[in-house]
Amino acid sequence: MAFPETGTTIQIHSYKHNGTLHRVWEETLILQGTSKEIIGGNDRTLVKEANGRTWTTKEPAICYFHNKKWFNVIGMVREDGIHYYCNLGTPFVWDGEALKYIDYDLDVRVYPDMTYHILDEDEYEQHKKEMDYPAQIDAQLQYTLEELQSWIHQRKGPFSPLFVEHWYERFLFYW
Repeated sequence: MAFPETGTTIQIHSYKHNGTLHRVWEETLILQGTSKEIIGGNDRTLVKEANGRTWTTKEPAICYFHNKKWFNVIGMVREDGIHYYCNLGTPFVWDGEALKYIDYDLDVRVYPDMTYHILDEDEYEQHKKEMDYPAQIDAQLQYTLEELQSWIHQRKGPFSPLFVEHWYERFLFYW
């Protein structure tokens, strides 16, 4: 299947393990779309929650999705530097309708000085019981959390010093 073309806009859909829709980002501009990774940008985009609540993002963001990594990274461009929000979840699937992934609750917030906090561990434990996450999913997510922390420490991939700035400049070209 073809991947979204540079310069087009797509939706991003996240789901929960039980198949229910979790969240929809209405509009993300594709900056690069390949079978390996998708990089997008958005600014003040509408987000719809499964419970019907809507909200709008507050700042420009560069989104990084990889077809083999069990996480995705959103680099938010703020006055005091780049802040990152990392979702642990399945690698992306592009089905021609939207970029889709399963969100597994655990998140990591990374600050401009590259310090970070692991978030939503209680939500993860609750959903793991409620939705009966298989042992292999739990093991994959624990491995992924360690891998993500390593990427942060190494400033690898989307955490490299110029990654977000490079893609943000490209985003401004199209925006």
